[in-house]
Amino acid sequence: MFFKKSPHRIFDYTSRFYKPEEDKDEKRKKKLGFRRQMKLNRKKKSPVIWLLLVIIAVYIYLKLTGMA
Repeated sequence: MFFKKSPHRIFDYTSRFYKPEEDKDEKRKKKLGFRRQMKLNRKKKSPVIWLLLVIIAVYIYLKLTGMA
């Protein structure tokens, strides 16, 4: 529950007889840049942002209950 989960393993198998240079879908993916975009989306958010969100939530809660 409190432990860090291990990342999922990516399965990337190319068969022996597969030629990516002849595959139309592979050419489209390279042209559109799907693979590069997936790598950019893996950036993790800073813990400072989460800390600020928690502080703001606690402040709003205390403001609504009348303690602050």
